[in-house]
Amino acid sequence: MAVVSLEPLELAALLCSRVCHDVISPVGAIVNGLEVLEEEKDDSMREFAHDLIRKSAKQASARLQFARIAFGAAGSAGAAIDLGDAVQIAKGFIEDDRIKLEMDAPRVLLPKNQVKLLLNLLMTATSTIPRGGVIRAKVDVVGEQGRFDIRATGTSARIPVNVEGLLRGESEAGAIDAHAIQPYYTGLIARTAGMSISLSLNGDEASIIAAAI
Repeated sequence: MAVVSLEPLELAALLCSRVCHDVISPVGAIVNGLEVLEEEKDDSMREFAHDLIRKSAKQASARLQFARIAFGAAGSAGAAIDLGDAVQIAKGFIEDDRIKLEMDAPRVLLPKNQVKLLLNLLMTATSTIPRGGVIRAKVDVVGEQGRFDIRATGTSARIPVNVEGLLRGESEAGAIDAHAIQPYYTGLIARTAGMSISLSLNGDEASIIAAAI
């Protein structure tokens, strides 16, 4: 494993690529739906296009709201974020036909970097259940310090290759791409927030725990 050191410009570029990757699909579907509306006269096809546009617009909005907090500079430096709002944003981003998200979290203000870490860990949890399943997350808060216990349960649960190394800021290849930037960035946030991350696998359940160092 080699320690990865990214220049600020490279880090920003890779994060932008990741956000674009997440948003391009629903935006493309909206464009396709609009093209159908322009060309089709059949009522059933037009209704299909309307449904596609509605669903895709909702999905694009959810992904952008998630990215704004998980990757962006939501709030001022040192700001706190409402955990309840973050939970709703996470549900909008993660839940679909394959994955259900269950959150047990108090509605309190938490330091921004801790909330960013929680959202990124939830994203990491989705990668541990490639066939779908349930993600259960419990957040305990004492003062301004949170502790996150995330359990992802599903058939063929796994800890993706290289994720643990990337969380530590290491890579076998010595470099990372837009696909690997998310777990790498998660590790950066954890260290900035003064928290450690541990991963484990027990049968069809993957566990991710983040706590203060």
